[in-house]
Amino acid sequence: MWIWLGLAALALIGELATGTFYLLLVALGLAAGGVVAGFSAGLQWELVACGVVLLLGLLVLRKTRVLKKREVDSASNADVNLDIGQTVSVEAWSESGTARVWYRGAHWQAELAAGHAPQAGEHIITEVRGSSLVLTPKGTPGSA
Repeated sequence: MWIWLGLAALALIGELATGTFYLLLVALGLAAGGVVAGFSAGLQWELVACGVVLLLGLLVLRKTRVLKKREVDSASNADVNLDIGQTVSVEAWSESGTARVWYRGAHWQAELAAGHAPQAGEHIITEVRGSSLVLTPKGTPGSA
């Protein structure tokens, strides 16, 4: 019994170090194996208890979508990219809808967001694609 509970404790320590829910499930399964071992059941029943608790825990976490990866679009998310929402000044747009803007001490390639007419003036950075800024005219709906 103590071997099962010791392994469960090690799995909990690993869980605290990594922050995943998988090792928590392993720890619960190992603890269940330890509880069954406390009732002097055979090794096969200890393994069955460990596996059943682990699999049930996995099913519960999948059903509640706790394990679903949270995908973030970093190109247009201001929480991920601090350039989003910043203001730049565009002197002129080329015919292809691009411009060179001065931002953070350097010249950047900029392109106009879809659905906006090219006009000189203040623009808001709405997305960063590689080394190119996507701009929306300031004061239009959807800009900060």
